[in-house]
Amino acid sequence: MLIEKVIFSLLAISLFIITFFKLISKNDTSYIIFLILQFIGITIGFLEIVFVKNFIILIKLIAYFVAIVIPIVVIALEKNGKNLIEYMYIALAFILKLFKSKKTKKVLINLLTKFPNCYIAHKMLAQIYEKEGGRRKAIDEYVKAIDLNKKDYNSYYEIAVLLNELDKKDESIEMLTSLVNKKPDFYKASELLGSLLCEKEKFKEAINVYQNALKYDPNNYDIYYNLGIAYTRLNDFNNAKVCYETAAELNAELYFAFYNLGIIALMFGDMDEAKQYFMQSVKGEDLEASGYYNLARICIINGEKENSINYLNTAIELNHKLANKAMLDNVFISIKKYIYIPQNTKQRSTKLTQKEIKAKKHLEETYELAGNISKNEIKKMNSFNSERINFNNSEKEREY
Repeated sequence: MLIEKVIFSLLAISLFIITFFKLISKNDTSYIIFLILQFIGITIGFLEIVFVKNFIILIKLIAYFVAIVIPIVVIALEKNGKNLIEYMYIALAFILKLFKSKKTKKVLINLLTKFPNCYIAHKMLAQIYEKEGGRRKAIDEYVKAIDLNKKDYNSYYEIAVLLNELDKKDESIEMLTSLVNKKPDFYKASELLGSLLCEKEKFKEAINVYQNALKYDPNNYDIYYNLGIAYTRLNDFNNAKVCYETAAELNAELYFAFYNLGIIALMFGDMDEAKQYFMQSVKGEDLEASGYYNLARICIINGEKENSINYLNTAIELNHKLANKAMLDNVFISIKKYIYIPQNTKQRSTKLTQKEIKAKKHLEETYELAGNISKNEIKKMNSFNSERINFNNSEKEREY
């Protein structure tokens, strides 16, 4: 209908004029793209009027979309404090990021020049800087993102991770403590906070962090596992045993938990239980050598020389350093001549974390010093160590 075409033309031209004045007033050349689209739509409408002929429906829809719908959407968004140009930049940045384009950073910087309060752009730019290794720049962008969105808990966490990587552990602990208080069910934050506290030998504080995390996720094997490590470092082997057992029940592939349970069982003088745990631990690649070594010790104590020799030589093949340890271990005196002495000293790399390595070393050294001790003796030692730690913490506070 002719009336419809006239109305379309008037409305389209009016929107074109509004867009043009927005370009002038804001001095933003980004509006040119909308003017071009509107011009195309108006031209299609004009041609339809001139030739007085019904165009293909698809062409008419395109004309309405670019000349009427898009300008109205732009005006409506801006009226509500939003800007379509901003969203277009963000969409472009997402597409470039998807294709791993190096231009992503440039687009985001240009976007923030025009719209400095764009939360998504700050977050994306922080992730790019972090990936490039620019930790300080990444922290700055994450901070700006948090300023714009106080509930962006992931950015809080990322800042804490970056501070830790910059060796600013106290600041990282402070950030994580604040985060855990705001969002106590954020386990990644609790896990990192607990690890940093353990690193500073603040084991009681770490235990409190993990126990609070358990309130929100009582079936999380990782929490029990980390609790076991913290109790181990505190020499509270009874509680460590309970935590490792619970973790292992929830996840049968926690081979490190089985290994530590084996050492604790040796401390308690329970050889059969220790053997079962070590048999489970050798299924884990990083614990095969140590597990087989302890199985060899158990077998030689039980008079199973042949099994002991096989386990011991398997352990040494996996970790050549155990050959010297075995030669110095009095328990293997009767089978020393059967010990395999390797020629190749190349070692397999380990995937154990520093936290796990320290806990393993602590348990092994404690067992070597204490030998087979009763549960009552362990309780006494736990009490003594707790008192000693409290005394040391008091002394540190006095120094400060």
